[in-house]
Parts: sequence; structure tokens; C-alpha cells
Amino acid sequence: MTMPRTRTVFAQLICCALLFAGRTAAQTRARQFASISEQQAQEPTFRVNVRLVNVFTTVTDSRGAPVANLARNDFRVLEDGVPQTISVFDKESELPLSIVLEVDTSESTRRDIKLEVASAKRFVHSIMRPVDRLSVFQITEDVDQLTRFTSDVKYIDRGIERLSSGSGTSLYDAIFLGADSLVDRQGRKVMVLITDGGDTTSHTDYANALRRAQQAEAIVYSIIVVPVEADAGRNLGGEHALIQISHDTGGKYYYASGLNDLDEAFQQISEELRTQYLLAYYPSRQVSDSPFRRIAVEVTKKDADGQPYEVRHRAGYYTTAAK
Repeated sequence: MTMPRTRTVFAQLICCALLFAGRTAAQTRARQFASISEQQAQEPTFRVNVRLVNVFTTVTDSRGAPVANLARNDFRVLEDGVPQTISVFDKESELPLSIVLEVDTSESTRRDIKLEVASAKRFVHSIMRPVDRLSVFQITEDVDQLTRFTSDVKYIDRGIERLSSGSGTSLYDAIFLGADSLVDRQGRKVMVLITDGGDTTSHTDYANALRRAQQAEAIVYSIIVVPVEADAGRNLGGEHALIQISHDTGGKYYYASGLNDLDEAFQQISEELRTQYLLAYYPSRQVSDSPFRRIAVEVTKKDADGQPYEVRHRAGYYTTAAK
């Protein structure tokens, strides 16, 4: 009677040992997979959504005049140095415009505010079509959105007339918040800044402002209001930041020392927005070791004098969606 019971107990012990060994092996494999995953996490790769990448491109000749007679075959598009196939080509794109018009009304620009108001109104009346939308922002120590996005020119005029002076300048905050308002909008997205370039009260910094503008795919035009270009009291650091943001987003910067300069800058911006090319492609590579992909656009054709054209476009795009 004792032997069978002993065998039974012995068999149970063997089963328990086997189960324990199996669990131990499974736990060891789990730790190994976790270790591999951790190593992979330390060496990240970035997968891009296979979506159409829009590149709005401005081409000008040696005199700065827009060039509007180029064909698809005159362009080459590269992403991180790799040639891409242009899937969409459109001249003088009629896509709707979403425009953020941001006006610096800090103490340092007080004497120019009347000129800025008059010129901004003329720009609005010249650029707006029924399909376009524009929102007015005021830049002081705070950033205030004075109008919603609208095509109602009279409503926009009233918003511009509400501009009032403040003590500080939160320029980088304004770029960030203006870009943030453009993130979910469709069509071409444009930001026009009228400022003396100084930043004294922002909570964010240049890098975050630039990143948000690029995430929004906004084209930034900076009109830098200065008494004279060689004025010793100017904020050159702020000016250089505006110049770089304009360059990296495919826009442009202008200096304005009076009403005529403001009007001319607005006129050139309006002409550019009416003569842009849309080049769009599907990225040929889905995986990259960087979250930011650089874009280069080349024009193979020369002008009548054999000189190369100037080409402006955004510097690249982030593979992750803006949040």
C-alpha cells in the first residue's frame, strides 16, 4: 500500500519540477526579448506615414521677379538627397489660403502702428478671395487672436482697427501660437509677421517656434520694421531669427522703414502667393534614422541670360504628426 503512494508523490514532484523549469525558461526568454526591445529602443528608427508631401515652391529670376512659365520637367525634388517622383504638379496654385496676420504693437513699434494698420488693410483687400481665410493676431507681452479665420474683409478690418499698444513683445510665442492655429487647416498656410524683430517676454524659444511653424507647414513672411537698416539700436538677434525662420519655411523677409516699404512688401507677398508652384510626392523611403526629413528642389532650366533661378521652399518636414 505504501509503494503506489510513494510513486504518486514522486511523479507529482517530477511534474512540478518540469513545470518550474518551463516557467523559468519562459521567463528567461521573456527577459531576453525585453533586453532586445530595450536595445532597439536605444537605437530608434522613424517610420513616415506614406502620405503626399506638398512642397510649395517660389521661383524668381535674378531681378527678383516671379517666374511662372516652368514645366514639371524643369524641376527635381530630393528628400535627404534621394530623388523623388513628382506626383502632382500645379502652376499658380488655386488652393485656398489660410493666412495668419500678426502685428507687433509693443512699445518699440508705437510710432509705426498707424502705418502698419493702413498697409495691413490694403494687403487684406488685395489678397483675399472668397475661398481664403485670414485671422489677425496682436503681439505684445501677450498674444491675442483678434479675429477668427474668416473671408469677411469688413470683419477683418474691424479686427485690425482694434490693435492697441502693449509693453512687451512675445514674438516667439506669437509664431508658435499662430502656427498652432494653422496645423489642422487645409490648403496653403501662410504667416505674415510685422515686427521690429525684438523678443522680450516669450515663454517659448526660437527652436520651438520654428519647429511648430514647420509642423504646421506654414510659409512665414517677415516684414521687419526699422527706422533705417543700419540703426545701431536694432535687435539684430531677433532679426536674424526671423530671417532664418522665413528661409526654413520657404518664405521671405523684407525691411520696411516707412509706408511705401510696407506696401511694397505686401505687394510682393501677394504676387508670390499667386505664382507659386505646387510640387507633391510620395516619399520613396518609409524608414529613416531622423524624425526630420530634408527637402531640396532644383530647377534645371536657366534664365534668358544663362543665370540660375532662385528657388525657395520649406527646408523639410517632420515624420510624426503635429500634436
